[in-house]
Amino acid sequence: MCGIVGFSGHMDSVEEARFVLNKMLTRIRHRGPDEAGNFVSPGVGLGSVRLSIIDLSTGQQPLCDDTGRFWITFNGEIFNYQELRVDLEKRGCRFKTHSDTEVLLLAYREYGSDCLNLLNGQFAFAVWDMQKESLFMARDRVGIRPLFYSLQNSQLVFGSEIKAIFEFPGIKRELDPVSLQQVFTFWTTLTPRTSFSGVNELPPGHFLYFEKGNASLKKYWDQTFPDEGNGFKGSFNEAGEQLEYLLTDAVKLRLRADVPVGSYLSGGLDSSVIASLIRKNSPEGLLQTFSIGFSDKEFDEGNFQTRMVELLQTRHHQTLCKQEDIEKHFPKTVWHAEMPLLRTAPLPMLLLSGLVRENNIKVVMTGEGADEMLGGYNIFKEMLVRRFWSKEPSSKLRPLLLSKLYPYLSQLKTMSPSALKMFFGYRLQDIDSVLYSHLLRWSNTSKIRKLMAPQLVNGQSFVDSLEKELEPVLRNKSDLAKAQYLETKIFMSGYLLSSQGDRMAMGNSVEGRYPFLDHRVMEFCNTLPDDYKLSGLKEKVLLKNQFKDRLPSQVVERSKQAYRAPLAAPFLNKKNQSEYVEHLLSEDFVRSAGLFDPRSVSVLMTKLMKGTSYSEVDQMGLVAILSTHLLWQQFISDFTPLTESGILISESRNTIKKNT
Repeated sequence: MCGIVGFSGHMDSVEEARFVLNKMLTRIRHRGPDEAGNFVSPGVGLGSVRLSIIDLSTGQQPLCDDTGRFWITFNGEIFNYQELRVDLEKRGCRFKTHSDTEVLLLAYREYGSDCLNLLNGQFAFAVWDMQKESLFMARDRVGIRPLFYSLQNSQLVFGSEIKAIFEFPGIKRELDPVSLQQVFTFWTTLTPRTSFSGVNELPPGHFLYFEKGNASLKKYWDQTFPDEGNGFKGSFNEAGEQLEYLLTDAVKLRLRADVPVGSYLSGGLDSSVIASLIRKNSPEGLLQTFSIGFSDKEFDEGNFQTRMVELLQTRHHQTLCKQEDIEKHFPKTVWHAEMPLLRTAPLPMLLLSGLVRENNIKVVMTGEGADEMLGGYNIFKEMLVRRFWSKEPSSKLRPLLLSKLYPYLSQLKTMSPSALKMFFGYRLQDIDSVLYSHLLRWSNTSKIRKLMAPQLVNGQSFVDSLEKELEPVLRNKSDLAKAQYLETKIFMSGYLLSSQGDRMAMGNSVEGRYPFLDHRVMEFCNTLPDDYKLSGLKEKVLLKNQFKDRLPSQVVERSKQAYRAPLAAPFLNKKNQSEYVEHLLSEDFVRSAGLFDPRSVSVLMTKLMKGTSYSEVDQMGLVAILSTHLLWQQFISDFTPLTESGILISESRNTIKKNT
């Protein structure tokens, strides 16, 4: 695991190129605190900071092949590198290291972009061809590892994080109003946009080829679902056995490391399944597990975590997240996320990865992806209920089913049918829309856009544009498949794997691994009949059935509990309020940043401080204002490019100076 940076284009001198690379690397040294390196040649500069996990002694980067023609800088892991190496050796390839980096480099040399289809991994990498003077960049299928780039005057600049790109001379730093509106609708920008004008992300499942100032982008993988009735034909039990086989192999591959591998243990089904498979396939070692607890009991899952620890006999570590922690660490969370946040949920994940690092663990497995692949989220159930209700829109009984889906939203428990209709009835009968499952969520979130400064809002309907784009892709798919596609392509990739995944883990130099997102597991799950995933209002029925005899019944049978953290409350306590909160919400700051309408912010704060009739969206609005202002402050108004005295990366290859 690493952080990578680079540029294609000429600089005045080798010294200047290395100086710029070292500034870029210093900004992301948290991604690779073990060692660093750079490579400079006419027309290119490549750099890497390394978190040593595989081939600790000879896996340094950037790395060249034995001909000296190809150079690579690589962030991630290729889990099937051992099998690929055997095939490459049969083709006559010679290796000088035992690293997956060299396997990836030679696979690209041998197969070009087709090598991407051979990879089982999570990756973002760039390869420079000395002969053609061209740059090839690629990103894994679902975007587990980040990669950003900016095209400036026929020059391409890239990095694992945007803050590194901002160290390159001449790169402008501006928040993109269109991107902000997208975040305040979808919780994330729509790829390839980022929060910043002129900076793009390389979309998941894509590669980019850059030569002579021209860039071309191409997709090599996408999540696909068969047309209705054309999927898996086996029995329910056969499907369960195949799922377990693939998942077990995915876990085995992700146990490959030259350092210990730990596991997150939330107390839910998904992480419990992964931890049990690790325990089964790595019985000789003591598994270390990690969890987050909350002082607010409505968010805490401690009892279920304890039950799994007792069963698996792991060495367990837990950290507690208090409301004051959320307020205290929120600026650091936004710095790592590099985008506005609508929830505080990423912050506990930052604390959790800190606990992992404190215990000298660099790698953890997690259960992310199971809900998306196997129908675990309440939004899927909500879609089914709304479709059922739409057949009799005047029914007073059918909407009552919705009150059972969100037990953590207290205001829903006592809602009358008419109130539920107001809350859930948005475009109720628009069932032909391929976006039907998410229309209500996006409509609710888009209310945050009304807080923005009027001159920044263009009135564009991003939902309508997205529908035109995806209608031919999803036209003949099942209702659940449409919902799964949207959740995976937009929310999972743009928010879950980024703001709650890579960015929070790597903020503490920890690598997350995701067996449920092994592409073989994903592709198999997509072929399954809908009722193998969601049967009535019972979620993940196939996964539960397959592991019901090996996990505690309390864990298997419990309803899905959404991972959440306190929203507005940590920022509204005047007694313990940090200065930054008051400052960022002040009228003077709102006016100086120019991102939100001062009157709208004032009305929202008055409503929240009264503490009686505010909604979940109101609370998300507060988090959005704070996080966006933090983003503006950290990356626009107060961002100071590093100077010589601030650089931690030395001029010598593969060394990091201590910050004294």
